[in-house]
Amino acid sequence: MASSAYRNGGVPRGALRAQPSGSNGRQSSSFKSRLAPSSSPGSAVRRSSPASLGGGGGGSFKNQDGVPGRVRVAIRLRPRNAEEMSADADFADCVELQPELKRLKLRKNNWDSDTYEFDEVLTEYASQKRVYEVVAKPVVESVLDGYNGTVMAYGQTGTGKTFTLGRLGEEDTADRGIMVRSMEDILANVSPDTDSISVSYLQLYMEYIQDLLDPSNDNIHIVEDPKTGDVSLPGATHVEINEQQSFLELLRIGEAHRIAANTQLNTESSRSHALLMVHVKRLVTGGEDAPSIENGNSSHFIKPSKPLVRKSKLVIVDLAGSERIHKSGSEGHMLEEAKSINLSLSALGKCINALAENSSHVPVRDSKLTRLLRDSFGGTARTSLVVTIGPSPRHRGETTSTILFGQRAMKVENMLKIKEEFDYKSLSRKLEIQVDKLVAENERLQKDFEDEVERINLEAQNRISEVERNFADALEKEKLKCQMEYMESIKELEEKMVSNQRKHNRDGFFDDKHIEEGLASSVEEASEIKRQLNDEISRRKALEEEVNNLKSRLARCLQPKENGGGEILRLHKDLEDEVLEKKRLEEEVIMLRSQLLQMTLDTDQPRYLDRGAYRDSFNGLNPLTSQDQNPHYRSNGNRQKASAATLSEEVGLQKILSLLESDDANVRIHAVKVVANLAAEEVNQERIVEAGGLTSLLMLLRRYEDETVRRVAAGAIANLAMNEANQELIMVQGGISLLSMTASNAEDPQTLRMVAGAIANLCGNDKLQQKLRTEGGIRALLGTVRCGHPDVLSQVARGIANFAKCESRLATQGIRTGRSFLIEDGALPWIVHNANDEAAPIRRHIELALCHLAQHEVNAKDMVSGGALWELVRISRDCSREDIRNLACKTLNSSQIFRAELRRLRVEY
Repeated sequence: MASSAYRNGGVPRGALRAQPSGSNGRQSSSFKSRLAPSSSPGSAVRRSSPASLGGGGGGSFKNQDGVPGRVRVAIRLRPRNAEEMSADADFADCVELQPELKRLKLRKNNWDSDTYEFDEVLTEYASQKRVYEVVAKPVVESVLDGYNGTVMAYGQTGTGKTFTLGRLGEEDTADRGIMVRSMEDILANVSPDTDSISVSYLQLYMEYIQDLLDPSNDNIHIVEDPKTGDVSLPGATHVEINEQQSFLELLRIGEAHRIAANTQLNTESSRSHALLMVHVKRLVTGGEDAPSIENGNSSHFIKPSKPLVRKSKLVIVDLAGSERIHKSGSEGHMLEEAKSINLSLSALGKCINALAENSSHVPVRDSKLTRLLRDSFGGTARTSLVVTIGPSPRHRGETTSTILFGQRAMKVENMLKIKEEFDYKSLSRKLEIQVDKLVAENERLQKDFEDEVERINLEAQNRISEVERNFADALEKEKLKCQMEYMESIKELEEKMVSNQRKHNRDGFFDDKHIEEGLASSVEEASEIKRQLNDEISRRKALEEEVNNLKSRLARCLQPKENGGGEILRLHKDLEDEVLEKKRLEEEVIMLRSQLLQMTLDTDQPRYLDRGAYRDSFNGLNPLTSQDQNPHYRSNGNRQKASAATLSEEVGLQKILSLLESDDANVRIHAVKVVANLAAEEVNQERIVEAGGLTSLLMLLRRYEDETVRRVAAGAIANLAMNEANQELIMVQGGISLLSMTASNAEDPQTLRMVAGAIANLCGNDKLQQKLRTEGGIRALLGTVRCGHPDVLSQVARGIANFAKCESRLATQGIRTGRSFLIEDGALPWIVHNANDEAAPIRRHIELALCHLAQHEVNAKDMVSGGALWELVRISRDCSREDIRNLACKTLNSSQIFRAELRRLRVEY
């Protein structure tokens, strides 16, 4: 802090002024002030001074006592820019930084200077990470603990306020500003299940509060709570944030809508104050919040603890730069903007002066800016201020006023408070869940009880029935047993009686007669059994003799077959030799027929072949041939196609395809030429693919280095690639990799033309965009331009136009996002260089490609930096085709980036 006595010369040089009353004369060892623990609120000191920009402090707070915290101020020096290096080359900087002592010296002249102390002094070499850690990170940590926080940048226009706060770091992540880094820390420390984050992005322009996320909402009113004095903006857009990428997209949208202008002090001077409000809602977990129903005992209901919600708000304020009219050169509407900015900054300075001097009246209502920041200075928020200055001695006056503003802000004391509210909705929801669980449990227990009673009744009935049934069965069994015993007893008595009678009535003679009759019957039975045994033995011997006869007859039959086996093998070998000889003769016949047809064509058209500078004998094989060819060449090509079709009908397509694998180079070359001519006709393409011709052609590119074979095979593949179904087969079978390898190894212009034509056809398929780029198809296409031949360049331009058109269509449908693959693979410089080529086909394709690339807004910045914007303007004016001119005009009008750049350059289109 500056000492007035020292600045007036009353104290020797090197002496320092004492600290302000708020700091009690002590140097802070850390930019983050130490807060009293929230668990012991009784030890905190309530501020008694009535001078508060925040007004009343009601609300549902955990306690009404707060933690005192002074506004922390850091100063940051911007390095010299190019203009200052030129204009101030003979002058020293007007400030001298002493970061280790946390002071700076402001030179009044060569022998006198004023000394000021700040909480942090950041040199021009300080990184964005260090600025965030010493300025904003303590505030972000307080916001996560439940306190409100404010980070604000103040300074002259062009000193780096927006760079410090709002830099997105798209080109270099090390340049990320406080806004981006703050959200990274907040997202890393909150729970997505219980906590929530919402963001509003506003600008204060000409005393009107406008929503940067909804530009149509351009007059948002400030609402103050009459009881608590809290300020709210109910009309502002609140967007829930769950991940960093969506937050960055919101910042891009807001920056695009923020008002800026070109002044003499800054090419992109902010003409409004920007306020980023981050609302953090965190749930404070407590004790048991569920009833105990273990062991079926739900009568002991444990009352859930009251859930607490901590609501905090982080406000990041990028103030518009203060400026002097005679230096900024503002006039007209910009002059009115400058007046509005200076008035709002002046009102903020008056409020800070009143707070620093403990005045009884603080003029909060002089400006909407001070009403929005009433909680940041003298209120309940933790506030950090970074003041930015420039080194140029030409702006010493502005630098002095900026330093004094920071010195006065260091005297402002805030009373930090945590705002905790009972989450009655959450508590009600939990109780409803508990009641539902208890009702469901009660219903389940009741149903189980009823089921158990029914089961016991049914089991008892079953047991009674079973006992009755068992008793009846036992009784019946006992009855039957008694009857059987009675009958057996009667029978035994009768038998005894009969036996006794026989014993008394019969004599011994009668008994001998019965014995002899029994012996005679036994002898007869034994003789019969012996006879049957002898018959069985005879039949068995006869069967064995018959089996032996059959075996001997079988041996005699097999003996001639074994003697004739050698003859059969010899016949098989002769048959195989005949098949191989037939195959060889067929190959020779096909080759001779192909040579005969080719010689006939050469004899019929000698003058046309001599005039062809670099065309092959299969000139008519594909649609890649230029449209301005001589009609005789087309006639020659048509005759070759007819001849190839005739040969295919006579020999068979499968035979011709089999010759592609022949060991004879001449046979292989003639076969691939015939296939290429057949592929030029759409009616033959499906038959070629079904017969495996595509696979064979790709095999030729992979296995053979013969220039003629590769050229003709690439042309045939280009013809097959005209069909969308064939395009997917080419990709699946690795065709892009093989075409890329052929393009890198070939030097012949015609081979490169065929390869470029094949890739150009594949570029027109929406489904193959990602795979085509992944397998190096775009780079291979661009690599073919090295030969510089017009036919090759025309095919490259056609492929780029096809690819850009597909990307534009996918982006319109919402399928494709992000920058164009063409731009990422480095095609834009070649496109811009050849956009005005003398050859009409090349120029037309590139003009279409530029229009399609420009339709996607994410490509606009790269096209502006790459010089494509000028070509679009030329196309909208000078293109010979009306549809392309209209497309270019429509693209320029629909892009905000293009319109802004053209307005900046004052270009009419």
